[in-house]
Amino acid sequence: MPEYVVLLSVPGLREQDLKQMPRLRALVLGGDSAELVPSFPAVTCPVQANMTTGETPHAHGVVANGFYSRKNHEVKMWTSTNECIQRPQLWDLMHKHNPSLTAAVWFPLHSKECGADYVCTPAPIHNADGTESMWCYTRPENLYDDLLAELGQFPLQHFWGPMANLKSTAWIVASAIWAARRYRPNLFYVYLPHLDYAAQKNGPDSETAMQALADLDAEIGKLIDGFADAYGADRPLWLVASEYAIVPVDHVSYPNRALRAAGLLSVKKEDHEKGNGELLDFEASRAWAMVDHQLAHVFVRDSDPATIRQAKQLLAKQPGVAEVLTQDELGPYDLAHTLAGDLIVISQPNSWQAYYWWLDEADAPAFAHQVDIHRKPGYDPVELFWDPAKPGVPLDPSLVKGSHGAPAKDPTQRGVLLSSERGVFVERPLADTDVADIVLRQFGI
Repeated sequence: MPEYVVLLSVPGLREQDLKQMPRLRALVLGGDSAELVPSFPAVTCPVQANMTTGETPHAHGVVANGFYSRKNHEVKMWTSTNECIQRPQLWDLMHKHNPSLTAAVWFPLHSKECGADYVCTPAPIHNADGTESMWCYTRPENLYDDLLAELGQFPLQHFWGPMANLKSTAWIVASAIWAARRYRPNLFYVYLPHLDYAAQKNGPDSETAMQALADLDAEIGKLIDGFADAYGADRPLWLVASEYAIVPVDHVSYPNRALRAAGLLSVKKEDHEKGNGELLDFEASRAWAMVDHQLAHVFVRDSDPATIRQAKQLLAKQPGVAEVLTQDELGPYDLAHTLAGDLIVISQPNSWQAYYWWLDEADAPAFAHQVDIHRKPGYDPVELFWDPAKPGVPLDPSLVKGSHGAPAKDPTQRGVLLSSERGVFVERPLADTDVADIVLRQFGI
């Protein structure tokens, strides 16, 4: 059994992409390769929780990239700490089996305050004047001070959004190498997000997406060389897991607009002179949708059965919608949970869902034109098209050319799992929940 394991979490990686990635291809040439099927929903936070717990959202509770508090009428996208994952993760199980085993967790979502020995993840400081100061949550606590002195600030503006580029992944790679040399953890789990950007903006087979493969491969090469230096003769086993595959889309649906037209969604009229427009009124709405790529959680006030039936019938008729499921119909997807919506709206593979509720662009809230992942009650890939010379985000969802999240029923919706050594796994095909077991058995767990 290997003493050291490196797990790379790479969204958007497909088996055919290895043709464009010579360093990664060489790393896994003599190892195992298998199709990796993401559990539904195939989006970042649930899949990362699946891979690190071996459980599905029904058990660990991460049902989307955000959560809605029915009590507080509040949506939180991307910001939850590790306590939102309701099952033990790899490092927790490693520590229970053998307290001397150590783990490093580098940049996956929901890793703040997790139980790993070494952690680094963005945690900007929100100042009283509304501005943000860049910082990272780390364990040990002073670790970011050391990384800051060595590498400068983590370039958060390049992590996601219109300025997303290789700089964030390059910083992640450089800091991981630095940490590997200092700590030599038994498990090093690294999130490399670079393939997400161009594939969603321009399509998974676009020229920019192909260039992203080459760029990421160069950084993976640096990581391989840096870790070889850090671990020396104790060569680690490498596992590379694709979180999901991004597929081309040519259609967008608007569940909130449909709910509004039926009188189920309510808005607050704000001061148009200040550019505030209409805001979604969570408390007054009988039903509204928190969208997340190719799915939406529809929350119904008091979970009223009649409203659930009405909303289901309405949304099932919308173009681009494949299924609308109630909680008691979610068994096949292991998604039934108290944190999930009363209804789950699933897109057809060529379609995705936008959060918009306004009927006239003049009524859009000010933050709709901004890169603002916290005030939007849903994921907004149109932010990738922000233009500082114009009003900002263009409010044209048809610009988006790639998406993910729907059940991976077709091979084009599935990723790949790779290993640097033969015989690490024999299962065919693999689910994302199998990754945890594959990692743990390398340590005899």
